[in-house]
Amino acid sequence: MNLTTPPGCAIVGAGRLGTALTAALRAGGVPAAGPFGRGFDGGGHDVVLLCVPDARIAEAAAAITPRDGLRVGHTSGATGLSALAPHAAFSLHPLMTVPREGACFTEAACVIAGTDDAGRQIARGLAAALGMTVTVIADEDRAAYHAAACIASNFLVTVQDAAEQLLETTGASRDLLVPLVKATVENWARDGAGAALTGPIVRGDEATVTRQRAVVAARTPELLVLFDVLADRTRALAGRHDGAPIPVRVAAGAV
Repeated sequence: MNLTTPPGCAIVGAGRLGTALTAALRAGGVPAAGPFGRGFDGGGHDVVLLCVPDARIAEAAAAITPRDGLRVGHTSGATGLSALAPHAAFSLHPLMTVPREGACFTEAACVIAGTDDAGRQIARGLAAALGMTVTVIADEDRAAYHAAACIASNFLVTVQDAAEQLLETTGASRDLLVPLVKATVENWARDGAGAALTGPIVRGDEATVTRQRAVVAARTPELLVLFDVLADRTRALAGRHDGAPIPVRVAAGAV
């Protein structure tokens, strides 16, 4: 196997990720076969990449016939390499969302691992062909890494849904919130959470927070626990600076 260039590989799993990766790898010059379905034995391929649900990784790996020179990988963020035993293994987790219409992996982050240097080099080569930037995460850190990713992505969507639900009681559309959300994420990406934080809590305006809590309780009581948890966490974030002023951008209409 020539490891100086990205090898060809077989993709197992015809869901969103498997389909998107197959197309993107081909576009990046990697001969990608598939995506193949359940029970694929890996015949004729030196590299097999499993794009299946976490609970199916061990089953899919067990269906592949072990042999010298074969490397089997998965695309799970939370699962370690032991799920791929007895194969020499690697993992390639694109840190991005893959919607139904497909995905562009260019410049996205990618977390890799491997049971040996060859496996890690394969993962790096595939990531490079996809135009992704690589970070190595150890198996013992996978759960923490994946939880952080879910907070950053999945939970963000949940919070936005809560905001949209409350806003609907005013008759306004979520379009009203989109520029604010985009600017907030951009500020956080550039400056970090402390500097990006704005609003009544960071200003110490608890009277406004109390009025907000009352309207949440009246209009969307199912969101009250979430509001309280997020308010407390925001107070903790504001307090991390040990009393030092937190930079706040003041702009017309700022919240």
